[in-house]
Amino acid sequence: MCGILAIIGKGKDEALVKQLSKRMSHRGPDESDIHVMEKGHILAHERLSIVDLHTGKQPIQGTSSAWMVHNGEIYNHKQLRATTLANHTFRTTSDSEVIVHLYEEFGYDFCNMLDGIFAFVVIDGDDFIAARDPLGVKPMYYGIDERGRTYFASEMKAIADQCATFSTFPPGHFYTEKTGFVKYYHPKWEDQSKAIEEVDYQTIRTTLTKAVEKRLMADVPFGVLLSGGLDSSLISSIACRLTESSGQKIHSFSIGLDETAPDLLAARKVAEFIGTDHHEVFFTVAQGIDILEKLIWHLETYDVTSVRASTPMYFLSKAITDRGIKMVLSGEGADEIFGGYLYFRNAPSAQEFQRETIDRVQKLFTADLLRADKSTMAHGLEARVPFLDKAFLEVAMNIKPEEKQPKTYDGIEKYILRKAFDTPERPYLPEEVLWRQKEQFSDGVGYNWIDTLIEYCTEQVSDEDFAKAELLYPYNTPVTKEAFFYRSIFHKFYPQQSAAQTVRKWIPKWQENLDPSGRANAAHVEADTSIALEKVRV
Repeated sequence: MCGILAIIGKGKDEALVKQLSKRMSHRGPDESDIHVMEKGHILAHERLSIVDLHTGKQPIQGTSSAWMVHNGEIYNHKQLRATTLANHTFRTTSDSEVIVHLYEEFGYDFCNMLDGIFAFVVIDGDDFIAARDPLGVKPMYYGIDERGRTYFASEMKAIADQCATFSTFPPGHFYTEKTGFVKYYHPKWEDQSKAIEEVDYQTIRTTLTKAVEKRLMADVPFGVLLSGGLDSSLISSIACRLTESSGQKIHSFSIGLDETAPDLLAARKVAEFIGTDHHEVFFTVAQGIDILEKLIWHLETYDVTSVRASTPMYFLSKAITDRGIKMVLSGEGADEIFGGYLYFRNAPSAQEFQRETIDRVQKLFTADLLRADKSTMAHGLEARVPFLDKAFLEVAMNIKPEEKQPKTYDGIEKYILRKAFDTPERPYLPEEVLWRQKEQFSDGVGYNWIDTLIEYCTEQVSDEDFAKAELLYPYNTPVTKEAFFYRSIFHKFYPQQSAAQTVRKWIPKWQENLDPSGRANAAHVEADTSIALEKVRV
């Protein structure tokens, strides 16, 4: 994982470009380099070394005149080297290098050959291509300055004050000057009428296991984020099974306000059950409040739920990298795929349920993926997300929505995922965790975190200032004092209208209380926190 910056066009001062790239040095603390092309275009790179620690420095030159920078991981790079690119000469053993050779071999039409996560730019003379992975696991922004130069960067902070206009690069697209934006990712699951498959528990289990296995590719120590919820616990358990023959003990990490936090209690059980080397991290509400400005600078969003959930993840990431670990597996995506958020219980129909899962998956790059990337990469930590594997999505997203809806199983969300890993002969998880009700990460670290945070933010915003919200922020006007407070911090760092327009608010549907906390849903209040075991065998 890295930070990339590319400027297409002549005349940009090299020293300034280095400074702009260094604004993202947290993304790549291991190496930094810049290359000025013959035509005056510039590529810069901040590197976090995960694969090929010694020869993988970027920018990387292809066989002839093409150069590239890449942020991400290409999981099928060895297969591509051995087959499609067998006649190419490679300069490194880096997974990234296959990108420039695929460009040399196929021109613009190669993004679908990549199995991985990526944001990259290839420049060849005055020709170039920029692309982002199918779901936007890796961030990328693009912009135009007053002289018509085109910019691409991993984070907005590198280009916001350089460009007249800028925006988020859309996932699943590539861009060239000749073609404009081209959508290359066309999965069957984007068409809700195609969700007609019956549940196959074995296929769910096998496909997710393969998704985890390919994401173990690393030349550095790695760990797992273990919140104690279903999703991260399953990923952690699968990873332990895949590595058990090596004798390697995986490090797992959890965070909370104190030892009684809901997530910590559950994570402790899981860690003991699956045999990880478990670490608990604690933070105080005061510490969380103290880092809000720095956090929002890193996140580049004012979305309420993203800020709330990113705070514990920010502290946890720092503790993980302090132990020398550079990569972790995480559970993002399962709630969107399987309708796991509590508000999904209120979907008025199976069709609406399916439409909402598709919409949530497509918009993950504005919410959980943005949070997962930027709060971890703030400390040079890479998070990998197996649930968003392309093959797994094709299996899980095309299942009939009736098979996913909680009401089909007496209110149990993500039932088919739980059932797929309910293997009594060799359990993946303790039963009380496998069937534990959903807790959103910002709630699970301790309910006092959100309650006190809301109270603090409300105290910082006067009624007089809040009355000016629409005047001050006509786009995406904040509707609570908490949202106003985050927006004011964001505006201090990113005052441009273009910056405000990159943000999408995460708002639950089908419930009266629109606060994004899971506890705002009546289902959370009414349900027994440990789902009754008589429901388990539905």
